Amino acid sequence: MVRKTKEEAAATRDQLLDSAESVFFDKGFANTTLMDVANHAGLTRGAIYWHFKNKHDLFEAMIERVHLPIEALAEACADENETDPLGKFKEFSVQLIRLIATDKRQQRVFSIMLHKFEFNGDVTQIEDRQKVSFVECHDRIKRTLKNAIKRGQLPKDLDLDQAAQVKHGYFTGIVNNWLFYPQSFDLNAMAETIVENYFFLLTNSPHMRLSQQQAVA
Repeated sequence: MVRKTKEEAAATRDQLLDSAESVFFDKGFANTTLMDVANHAGLTRGAIYWHFKNKHDLFEAMIERVHLPIEALAEACADENETDPLGKFKEFSVQLIRLIATDKRQQRVFSIMLHKFEFNGDVTQIEDRQKVSFVECHDRIKRTLKNAIKRGQLPKDLDLDQAAQVKHGYFTGIVNNWLFYPQSFDLNAMAETIVENYFFLLTNSPHMRLSQQQAVA
């Protein structure tokens, strides 16, 4: 009986997260109330408070449900014991782009984060968490590329900070543009080309190299 109750609670939580995705996507974060989410799910507001402290907590749980599996794969790429970090990183990057291009949940959550979330004084908690997530992502990219340098897969004088910033900006920008106007190009078909262009830049662009002063430092 206890097990059934836990399973029902988990199912209710998922139902609320599904509804949150739909309502946040339709109305944006600022214009959505917990009652909106409860009504969409066919549940009471009390059911939401059983699982989530407030709207901010619900929003973060919605993002976490999508991001945790992705972060686990990204962390595997950054493992210093990975013998083919560049190959693993390329594979992960293509996989992530194709996941966004084909998975409706990924599309909704990324659209909410990029287009339907308003940064203001009421969302400091979420904004701070997003900054932490950005720093963690930046660090994972640097660790992955550092391992690739160590294994002779990338130039020794590659500017890791710049490479990580370019990776984050390049991929986020392309995904952002596609989510805004999906008919403008085929993201799924272009996944490998997008990834290969980035790694070609790392290997061949002189502007991605450390200066002599930076290299010595």
